[in-house]
Order: sequence, then structure tokens, then C-alpha cells
Amino acid sequence: MDSTVCLTYDFDAVSAWTANGMPGFASWGVYGADVAAPRLLDLHDRHDLPSTWFVPGHTIESFPEVAGDVADAGHEIGHHGWSHRSLPSFESEAAERRDIARGIDAIYDLTGEKPDGFRTPDGGFSKRTKRLLEEFGFEWDSSDTAHDFEPYKLRAGEQAPVYEPYERGEPTDIVEIPYLWHRDDWMQLFPVVSGPEWVAYSTEEAVFDRWSAEFQWMHEHVDGGVYTLLLHPQCAGRIPFLTRLETFIEDVAAMEGTRFATAGSVAEEF
Repeated sequence: MDSTVCLTYDFDAVSAWTANGMPGFASWGVYGADVAAPRLLDLHDRHDLPSTWFVPGHTIESFPEVAGDVADAGHEIGHHGWSHRSLPSFESEAAERRDIARGIDAIYDLTGEKPDGFRTPDGGFSKRTKRLLEEFGFEWDSSDTAHDFEPYKLRAGEQAPVYEPYERGEPTDIVEIPYLWHRDDWMQLFPVVSGPEWVAYSTEEAVFDRWSAEFQWMHEHVDGGVYTLLLHPQCAGRIPFLTRLETFIEDVAAMEGTRFATAGSVAEEF
């Protein structure tokens, strides 16, 4: 069996806190930019691993040096909003469009290229997001969860009424590289303080045991399977997470028929 691992990072830095009205916790984001991101870049350099970094424009403009280090190291830069505000929270389509456009401009200023890929900041799509992604010419997305190991075409126009059957909508031309919440380091390990419904605090050993078992099953049962991890520098750059991530990488690399790839390259192959 051939298998692919996509290591993806949501490099939110301070924006994860300011967008949620929690500026008092901004030092976590500073830690993510100043301490954790360089550690992760060093890990990828030592193992010669590609990765995809979804970077809000707020991060690019607040921490231009480390954002430049990510781009200069050759890692793929994906769109993650400008402000990191939840897309359904925008008061109008025009406001959401402005935030997306500003994020595109920030990435263009950083890399000299418009981003091809998108990941929703802080949650799901609004009712207008997918149409806006098509309008802006995005080719792929990594926000949806309708499969665990296989890319697919993102659907738009779905309807989810309470008292009527669900309508799936129609496929777009946007390729979806799915991920799952239990493959999100933040959801598993970060003591989120915004509300009791979001508090999660496991152990690195338990998280990586699950991730390794899940990858092993995919490798044995899904030919061409794609395994996407969603990581945040302010979580993934901590010890002992970083050391367990390196062990996971080494174990996967040692398995016959496995590779690491950017989300964009997987989408292009699809």
C-alpha cells in the first residue's frame, strides 16, 4: 500500500487569541512565533520534510521575520484568513470578502504568489465562503471532514434544515484535503479556556498512540490513503510533543510505501 502524510500547521500566533476577544493570552501566540516555529522549522530541515503552513495575514504582518523563514525554507503557504475571525461571524459578505482579500495580499507580499489553498480560521464555513473561494480562484481546501483518508471534491450549496432531509449540494472544482478534529493537536492537548465545551487536555503518549494506530490501519487498508495532521506551533513546538512528533515522523518514514507531501501537491495529483 502507498500512503501519504501531510503535516500541516495553522500558524495563528497571536491572532488565535485576538480574534476570540482574549488578548490577555497573546503571549501563547508570541511563544508560538518566537520559540515554537523555529523548533519546527529545524525539525523539518533535519529530516528534509515538506509541509504546509496556513498563515493568517495578521501573523505575516505581526511576525514578518519568522513568516519569512517559513517561506524561505520552501514550505507551502496556505490562506487562513487575515484576522483569524470565524467566517460565520462576519456581518456581511462584503466583510468576509475583504478579510479573504487582505489575507491574499499579505501572502502575495510574503511569497510573490497568490495562495492556491485555504483552511478556515477558527471553525467552519459561512454560507457564502465556498462561493467566495471559487470567486478568488482557490484550487484546494483543507477544512472539511467528510472523509478520513481520501481527498474529494468540495461540495457547495448543501442544506441542513432541522425538519427536512439533508441535501448534499453539488461538487465544486475545489479539491478537499480532509482532516479530523482528533488529528488536531490543539483539540487534544491545549487547555482551551474559552468555554467548558472546548476544554481538552490529554497526554502526548495517548495522542500519538492513537495517531500511530490510525495511520497503521490506513496504510494496511487504503491504497493511496492521505493522512493529514493539523498542528499549531504554540502547541506542537512544546516539549514533549516535539520529541514524540519526531518519533512519529521517523516511524512513518521507515514504513515501505510511505511519503510526506504538501497538501497542495496532493490536491494537484488528485
